[in-house]
Amino acid sequence: MSINKSGTKQIADNRKARHDYFVLEQIECGIELVGTEVKSIRNGGVNLKDSWCSIDNGEMWVKGMHIAPYEQGNIFNRDPMRVRKLLLHKKEINRLFGKIKQEGLTLIPLSLYFKGSRVKMALGLCKGKKLYDKRDDMAQRSAQRDIERAMKDRSK
Repeated sequence: MSINKSGTKQIADNRKARHDYFVLEQIECGIELVGTEVKSIRNGGVNLKDSWCSIDNGEMWVKGMHIAPYEQGNIFNRDPMRVRKLLLHKKEINRLFGKIKQEGLTLIPLSLYFKGSRVKMALGLCKGKKLYDKRDDMAQRSAQRDIERAMKDRSK
């Protein structure tokens, strides 16, 4: 967990999303949680790897997000894989719904963080990568590493 200058504290990051998708737009939203889930998140018991978002009846939901049960939570613990509501303005939800339906895009959770005492989620409006796009990205990263390595060796 890292703390930025803006007062945010990173909890979890979905690195697989950046590998599998082009992130076209990033949106910050709140998430509806119960007390034991927040305590578990503070302990780092959250996984965003296979999660996605959907819009049902004008409300946005995150599915596939795993929050581990809080160890001291006993009867107050909820299902770790339950569907959780995301908090966005109606106008924003409608705008995203239009983009998803018209352009075939996907909403993917990119990261989870604390902003003050509130848990926030960074959503990405994403377009899926093809296999050749992933290969291009890997080749670019490899080339960049080689350049940095050569510059480091040259400076010695």
